[in-house]
Parts: sequence; structure tokens; C-alpha cells
Amino acid sequence: MLKIENLHVSYGGIRALRGISLEVPDGKIVTLIGANGAGKSTTLRTISGLVKADSGSIIYDGEELLGMPIYKILEKGIAQVPEGRRVFTNLTVRENLKIGAYLRNDKEQIEKDLEWVYELFPRLKERDWQLAGTLSGGEQQMLAVARALMSKPKLIMMDEPSLGLAPLVVKGIFDIIREINAQGVLLIEQNANMALKIADYAYVLETGRIGLTGTGRELLVNEEVRKAYLGS
Repeated sequence: MLKIENLHVSYGGIRALRGISLEVPDGKIVTLIGANGAGKSTTLRTISGLVKADSGSIIYDGEELLGMPIYKILEKGIAQVPEGRRVFTNLTVRENLKIGAYLRNDKEQIEKDLEWVYELFPRLKERDWQLAGTLSGGEQQMLAVARALMSKPKLIMMDEPSLGLAPLVVKGIFDIIREINAQGVLLIEQNANMALKIADYAYVLETGRIGLTGTGRELLVNEEVRKAYLGS
């Protein structure tokens, strides 16, 4: 389980997070929704060690993550699918996937996991030796998710996985999120309607603070949420 308590983060004097607390239980999908600049991406980047916190606590499986090197956090089983895909465009699909497993030594299992992610994303198998930079936006997003899965994460964090994708591709990505949620998923998603429909728990971030929390279903019918994020 991931547990964040009273987390404060600042960027050059600007307070991005103002004492947020949240939990991601094992095997559950938890989503953060909120306007641009609310602190959603900052939350993920702080968990993964890319951003330093001013104060607070991030406990994962009983260990404090704050101050831990990024590679150690990855070794603990936390992987992130960054906003904008960030695939290695000059490497092949297979090479990108193998980079996802670079901390692993179990070569035989890595090959089995390659076949597993190719079953999840048949399109990637068809483009196994194609350069990632020549893939479509949807295919690059699939690759970014598959690359994170190759690290065998216990918790996978996704930052705007549907951004800029066609509706049919978005549906495919969300189907995969449902399928892999045995690991636990922390999801940031601008498509609040779809995110809340698949989330076990949800938090609304408002200018660095948690404004509302509840199950995905509860927030889906919450009048404030509907007006602010669901367009109704």
C-alpha cells in the first residue's frame, strides 16, 4: 500500500501541494482528477523521486520513499508512465520494452513478460523491430504502458494516458488499465468521466489541496464534480 500524509511541495516559492493525504491500496485503481495546475503531476513526480518534497511522508510497503534515490524507488516496484509518452524514438519497440526491464536479471522471465505485453498489445508485436519514433500516438502510448509493465511493478502510476488519442484507442488503453489493476494503479486523467468509471477510489485536487474524496461511483454522481469536470 502507498500512503501519503500531509505532503507539501514547492517550486521556486510557489506551493504546488499544500498538505495532501491519500492512499492507494494494493490491487485498487485510484484516480486523481482536477484542473490543470492543481498538482496532479507534481504528486506523481514526488512519489517517483523526481521532485523533492518540503515536508510530509510517502510510505510504501512500510518504507519512507522521501529522500530515497529514484532507482531504489523503482526497485521497490513503483513504475510511472509519464505524460507525453516519452518513448525512446530512435530505438525499436523491443529495445524500448527491454529498457523497462533494465533493473531485472531474470532473462528467461523477461522474455516471457515480453510475450505477455505483446498479448496485451498485439499492435506492438506487429511492430516489434520498428523504430518507436515512427509509431502513431496511440501506439506510442501503448508502448509507454508496456515499457512500465516490463519492470514488473507492484504499483503503476499513469499521467494522462488518454491525452491526444482517438476515442477508440482511449477505450483500448482503459481496458488494459482494468486488466492490470492487480498491481495497483494511481491514475491521473483529464477524461474524468472514464477515470471515475473504472476507479475504486478517487480524489479531487484543487490548487494543491484535496477537495473531495470518495469511491469512483460516488464522485461520478457528485453534483460539484459533475459541474466542474464532467460538463453537466
